[in-house]
Amino acid sequence: MAPPRILVVGAGFAGVECVRRLERRLAPGEAQITLVTPFSYQLYLPLLPQVASGVLTPQSVAVSLRRSRRHRTRIVPGGAIGVDTRAKVCVIRKITDEIVNEPYDYIVLAAGSVTRTFDIPGLLDNARGMKTLAEAAYVRDHVIAQLDLADASHDEAERASRLQFVVVGGGYAGTETAACLQRLTTSAVRHYPRLDARLIKWHLIDIAPKLMPELGDKLGQAALEVLRKRNIEVSLGVSIAKAGPEEVTFTDGRVLPCRTLIWTAGVAASPLIATLDAETVRGRLAVTPQLSLPGADGVFSLGDAAAVPDLAKGDGAVCPPTAQHAMRQGRVLADNLIASLRHQPLRDYVHKDLGLVVDLGGKDAVSKPLGIELRGLPAQAVARGYHWSALRTNVAKTRVATNWMLNAVAGDDFVRTGFQSRKPATLRDFEYTDAYLTPEQIKEHTASAVIEH
Repeated sequence: MAPPRILVVGAGFAGVECVRRLERRLAPGEAQITLVTPFSYQLYLPLLPQVASGVLTPQSVAVSLRRSRRHRTRIVPGGAIGVDTRAKVCVIRKITDEIVNEPYDYIVLAAGSVTRTFDIPGLLDNARGMKTLAEAAYVRDHVIAQLDLADASHDEAERASRLQFVVVGGGYAGTETAACLQRLTTSAVRHYPRLDARLIKWHLIDIAPKLMPELGDKLGQAALEVLRKRNIEVSLGVSIAKAGPEEVTFTDGRVLPCRTLIWTAGVAASPLIATLDAETVRGRLAVTPQLSLPGADGVFSLGDAAAVPDLAKGDGAVCPPTAQHAMRQGRVLADNLIASLRHQPLRDYVHKDLGLVVDLGGKDAVSKPLGIELRGLPAQAVARGYHWSALRTNVAKTRVATNWMLNAVAGDDFVRTGFQSRKPATLRDFEYTDAYLTPEQIKEHTASAVIEH
């Protein structure tokens, strides 16, 4: 009899943690594990702003999935574009564009999230995100290119527009992105004698009335003071009304000549979740405390794609889409999968949030570990210590620590690779949000599938 087939969709914090625990705890031959992911690495998302600013190299935050000596998982290079829970088939588009049906006995939906966008004219064509490794590398190249192009231009209006930068989103990703890239341009402009440093202006805007409200009023205000001290203009209660290739219109009526718009205004669950025709909570799959999908045999979900009840908070709360929850959910889900295979009881996911860390670059940071409010160097030590310890391999830890040390000693570098320098990239180019099937298309694909039980 063939062993049960476990299919894990997504190689983020949740998916990789689940797979690694399954590899360690399942007996040889007890189950077949398959992982579907477009890239054979786990991306450490919280450090992407430091990749964009050049503090860290891209390789240091992308942990290879093929280095493990315990490797027992088959990796399918591609993306899941639909799931038929009745037929127990996942439709996968491989990186070769071949569409295949992958049958399963148990499926783990850890598809993560994509950048949340709104119906704003010009947004999808003119904004860049900070959700993938390629986006971080692109944004870095683009920002440095604006300095080069401004330096080469004889048109004062063009020069001014190339030195205006807008980041939308006052959460952790947006705040860290604006802070880290502002440090980069401030350091770089010293090497451009034709440019007036006073023309470089960073704008951070958010529709919310407060910056990072999860930190509390004191730390949120401390972060705001750090940004404004660096001459970053923070506008709250404001968003984008229209985005063009050479200007951005704010909802308060301001029109800003600008060639750089970075969109980090939150995340939404992967479009894969919409293909299941199941109950959702704000777009995230509604699951039980045991991380299973009610009414669907062998279907589990976790991480950013799932609305996991937060039993530690109670009152109907769901776990926020953070790395600390995703990693711990991965371990619990792996244990519950093994319990299902062995006909044992499943356990609930319960975790009390450990706190928040925000690295603003240099010596600036704000952190709230276990409810203790920190700022400055102590907060920086906690933030970097937390990120460093969360890296999964010793290779990644060594690379990140070495990069931090080198940057502290040698300072920033301003090398750009010329990545897509002649072809502006869009949000859709990086995240492939238009690649998913409709429920009807999924049924067409799975109708002819031969399912072996």
